[in-house]
Amino acid sequence: MKGPRETDFAYQAVYRYLTCVIGESAGQAHVRLPSLRHLAERLNVSISTIQYAYSLLEKEGRVYSVAKSGYYALPAPPISTLYDGNDLLESLYVNARRPGMLVLSSDEPALLQPIDSPLLLQERELLRQYPRQPQPNSQPCGELELRMALAARYTTSPVRCWHADDVYIGADLRGVLEILIAVLCLKDATVVIESPCDWVILRLFQAAGVRVIEWPLRADGGLHHERLRQLLETESVRLVMLSSGLNLPSGSQPPNDDRQAVAQLLDRHDCWVLENDCYGELGFEASAPRFRDLLAPQRLMIFSTFEKIIGPEAPFGYLLSRHLSGEWQRHFLMRAFRLSSIRQKAIARLYSNGRIDQHLQLLRRRLRDSKEQMSQLLSERMGETLQFIEPQGGATVWLRSLRRVDMRRVFQNLLKHQVVIAPGELFSLQGLYGQHLRLSHSFGSDQDLASALGLLGDALRQASID
Repeated sequence: MKGPRETDFAYQAVYRYLTCVIGESAGQAHVRLPSLRHLAERLNVSISTIQYAYSLLEKEGRVYSVAKSGYYALPAPPISTLYDGNDLLESLYVNARRPGMLVLSSDEPALLQPIDSPLLLQERELLRQYPRQPQPNSQPCGELELRMALAARYTTSPVRCWHADDVYIGADLRGVLEILIAVLCLKDATVVIESPCDWVILRLFQAAGVRVIEWPLRADGGLHHERLRQLLETESVRLVMLSSGLNLPSGSQPPNDDRQAVAQLLDRHDCWVLENDCYGELGFEASAPRFRDLLAPQRLMIFSTFEKIIGPEAPFGYLLSRHLSGEWQRHFLMRAFRLSSIRQKAIARLYSNGRIDQHLQLLRRRLRDSKEQMSQLLSERMGETLQFIEPQGGATVWLRSLRRVDMRRVFQNLLKHQVVIAPGELFSLQGLYGQHLRLSHSFGSDQDLASALGLLGDALRQASID
């Protein structure tokens, strides 16, 4: 199948093609889509591939089938029916999934440089080696080969070493963090979280009844270690969660002096330390020492996900911990995650043969180029309206309005023009960052971005409250 992204799984390319076809027919009622056979011939793929792509769209409510007639596109609701409830996050999710929306709110760095083709080739090779192998029932914490690969990757010295028994793999990051909350008995406990923070993590802790205290970064992206000292001395803190190096959405990396001061402070207090390593591999420059290189391992845990570097084909989350092994194993066994053994083995082989490192070099280069284009456009078009610190990694830019605005009104005004942004208040549970927003710099063409920034400038002016 020909196209600009030849590294994709075939069904993904077909899915995107059909999404475009459906988008072109937006506003028309019940448009008949190409037949399986006709589309297979046109795109030079198998009928089963076409069928799978259609089934995905059917599950999403984008198409429906009629016996002996074929598939039809469901008409998109008019813009006037956009979700207008009070939950800002729900509104973002609903509108980001509508056809024809320009989604500037996303954080999907791996989509800029797919690694699907090597992953698929590795899976095919493994399927030849392990034909029809039943799913193992004896590895509730994940495939041993992948746990060994992760343990080796995180080992940096004989003292700071990890073993496969210290690694736990779950179906996704949310499931792993839910287990962590249960094992550490965090319900009603006090947790200090570096802020701003991913809304998925914040909402998860909130829903679990955890008392969250946000620990905001300084305006320059540094760590306010004096504020952390005050919290540790005045609050009964069960756990402190901080980024391994790169904080997102801010895109900042704290100075080494800040990290050293925070590490020394944490060593003097009896609380768990949880390192968020989801973006640890996405810094543009060689990373300074991570917190796991500075902290004693006695009360240290690390969590991350493959999704940010591999993409949605690898949604698994994982946790590293040297402690409470019996409790971790019991909870992972009770959760009974159903994980593809072959997919996990394939990911492990990509680590061991160096393909992940090659992929990361290309991904970081693409992200840096995309960031520079975005930064230039922002400086040229929005320099008098928005302020931002040059991101040091990742796929997003964190911006602050230079004049007071109603950012929810900005969000709603942009939805009318089919543009989705991520207002800053989503990254806090305590009402912080009301004048901030997060934009993706890795989503599409420069032309689309320039047009969207023009609309953003208009929306900011209309929502001014000065």
